[in-house]
Amino acid sequence: MTLLIEGLTIFLGNPYNIAAISGGISIGILVGALPGLGPVAVIAIALPFTYIMNSLEAMMLLLGIYIGGIYGGSITAILLNSPGTPNSAATLIDGYPMAQQGKARKALKMALYGSVIGGIVSAVCLLLIAPLLARVALKFGPAEYFAIIVFSLTVIGSVSGKSLLKGLICATIGILLSTIGLCPISGTSRFNFDNINLSSGLSIIAMLIGIFALSEVMFQAEKAIMETGKKSFLIESGKREDQRVSLKELLRMKWLLLRSSVIGITIGILPGIGAVTASFISYGAATRASKEPEKFGKGALEGVAAAETANNAVTGAALIPLLVLGIPGDVVTAVLLGALIIHGMVPGPELFHEQGPTMYALILGLLAGNIIMLLIGLIFVRFSTFITGAARHVVVPVTVTLCIVGTYAINNSFFDLQIMFIFGVVGYFMRKRNFPIPPLIIAFILGPMAEINLRQALIISDGSMKIFFASSISLVFLILTFFSISSVIYRKIKES
Repeated sequence: MTLLIEGLTIFLGNPYNIAAISGGISIGILVGALPGLGPVAVIAIALPFTYIMNSLEAMMLLLGIYIGGIYGGSITAILLNSPGTPNSAATLIDGYPMAQQGKARKALKMALYGSVIGGIVSAVCLLLIAPLLARVALKFGPAEYFAIIVFSLTVIGSVSGKSLLKGLICATIGILLSTIGLCPISGTSRFNFDNINLSSGLSIIAMLIGIFALSEVMFQAEKAIMETGKKSFLIESGKREDQRVSLKELLRMKWLLLRSSVIGITIGILPGIGAVTASFISYGAATRASKEPEKFGKGALEGVAAAETANNAVTGAALIPLLVLGIPGDVVTAVLLGALIIHGMVPGPELFHEQGPTMYALILGLLAGNIIMLLIGLIFVRFSTFITGAARHVVVPVTVTLCIVGTYAINNSFFDLQIMFIFGVVGYFMRKRNFPIPPLIIAFILGPMAEINLRQALIISDGSMKIFFASSISLVFLILTFFSISSVIYRKIKES
């Protein structure tokens, strides 16, 4: 308790701490909302500018960019059907349909509230039980990771729409596309057709922007020709309940928000899994627990809440193995690891012992940052919804420009632009033929992680499948996978 009080004194004793995290959140939201750009690049760019700051101020700025960037991706996901970051890929499944129904402001506010709730819960866990959770994370090996990924893939059945067969076809294509490039285990080339640009595989950002945003632009252009009377890009409902999220609705979803936070925290402490997996697992759990699962994918508020709560709950949890064990779980925390070392805070078991007050000040700053994000986020919501009433001839070219700039900025590659345009056309025709896009994207994102952990587990066990049943953790997830698949099949049979 003494260290906690000292940490609070350090954080509140310097007004620049609050200014730094507020500025970081604003930058993060703004950049996260731009297709193709995310917190990783901005944190890396901002790192040299932190040399003139003290260690706590510097980390407040970088953590602000981190949590703001994760939330910011939901803005374009909801308004333009283009996830600002891959972390928001699950958000657009219900977020964009809500915007099309005139509920853009409601969806944006739900994304914000879910983000804040998930962030606060994970920050509290980081504050109270970081060492314990870090030790639990060490019990996970390739077999356990593989079981988790397989379980998360079962969400495909929930987002396949009316045809489970079409969903499985799209998922199979997604897995095949994910194998393009160098083999992650042996390093041999696969399906690159002697094209050096495909050596590292297909760019996930270029693919996401093309298949979601660019295909939507094509649809809007088609509508502009067919529906000459409709000028605006999106409608906006005049009903008050479609513009806000009431306290009653939040209380109704209290268990969903808690469950999504727990899922995000659990996934967050596991190195290498990430917010994308957490959001899809949470989305699938929300679908299975719902009394009206048919609403998901068509504009369900619960879908937005589940995805955004989980991916923001990852932020605080991802710092647990980073600070306690010195293990970065993803690219963002790897950059943060470098920032900590630069500023004299070497992560590891001795960090809390040697610099306890500063560490507690940092965690309290993260907690305060999520509260500050609520206020800043509401300002962004107010201005971002102006797009709903904007004319198509304004929004469409602006969206195309953002898509091109965002895609090119990833690797400064014209090849990525080609990938974006190809998948824009693919996405357009998939929609025309009622093939669901989410299963393809989910399989593409999670497929490589499943392959890597499967092959590592088989190498460890010398090819024996018993390794997946030897651990109680992997066995539990495999059993959950079986029941999840069974429930999806039963529901589809019942609906047919």
